[in-house]
Amino acid sequence: MIRVGIVGTGYAAKTRVQAFEGDGRSQALKAAGRSADRGQAFAQTYGLQAAESWRALVEDAAIDLVVVATVSSLHGEVVKAALEADKHVVVEYPLSLDLAQAEALVALARERKRLLHVEHIELLGGLHHAMKEHLPRLGTPLYANYRTINVVRPASLKWTYRFDLFGFPFCGALSRVHRLTNLFGQVSAVDCCTRVVDSKVNADYFASVLSSARLQFASGLVAELTYGKGEDFWAARRDVEIQGRLGALVFEGNEGRLMTAEGTEPISVAPRKGLFVKDTQGVLDYLTDGTPLYVEASESLYALRVGDALRRASESGQTVYLDS
Repeated sequence: MIRVGIVGTGYAAKTRVQAFEGDGRSQALKAAGRSADRGQAFAQTYGLQAAESWRALVEDAAIDLVVVATVSSLHGEVVKAALEADKHVVVEYPLSLDLAQAEALVALARERKRLLHVEHIELLGGLHHAMKEHLPRLGTPLYANYRTINVVRPASLKWTYRFDLFGFPFCGALSRVHRLTNLFGQVSAVDCCTRVVDSKVNADYFASVLSSARLQFASGLVAELTYGKGEDFWAARRDVEIQGRLGALVFEGNEGRLMTAEGTEPISVAPRKGLFVKDTQGVLDYLTDGTPLYVEASESLYALRVGDALRRASESGQTVYLDS
């Protein structure tokens, strides 16, 4: 029986509790939040023990596995403490908002011989599976465009609308970068620009943000990446376009199509359901019988290197080159 401690009180934390409780190999035992009140309320709701703090939770000898599902700015600190306490760790992306700390954490997990799994459920979803399945039919990929815009009116006063807690968009929303690096490999250079509209309600928050990036891959492929959210947008978007020498893939929401010289055919996309459960089952498979996970921490770390390069490009207004 793998005994689990949850650090966090939001949607991901709730879904993790349900997933671990639904598997006979594990038991969700304790929970802690950013404040004692949050942690106690969450624990009471889901029938868990409430830890006094996340530090008390990670140091508890009764816990085998710590799940880090709190604000992004705390990820690195909590993961470090958990690994130093010889716990296995599952953390929602990003591993840390500080690249140097993230690199040190991957090394620490290797040294302590403990699992460090950075969740990237986008790789388990129907959209990513459809892209990977049909990508070979495009021949040599030349161009990709990945755009997500979320209309939120009025803008949220949640932590995801605070840069100090969420981080730079392509680090806090690292899955956008990771989807591209998983498909197309190494990145050689990036450009990025970001526009922010501050909240009129609370100066600690922003009302909307837009980051637009260009990634030059070592293969020669050029990708454009757009991330936007908030109250200053009017048309929501979630679409992907990949152009190759032999054809193109286009996905708009859950609708996809493949275009080649033979014509256009529809591509089915499985719905985004049960991905946290699938991820959790993979973690338990790894811990109980050594089955390899679908993603390694080193892959997430590389995506974070690209995300950090995009941050530096956005701040400097200059192209940032990445080492091969």
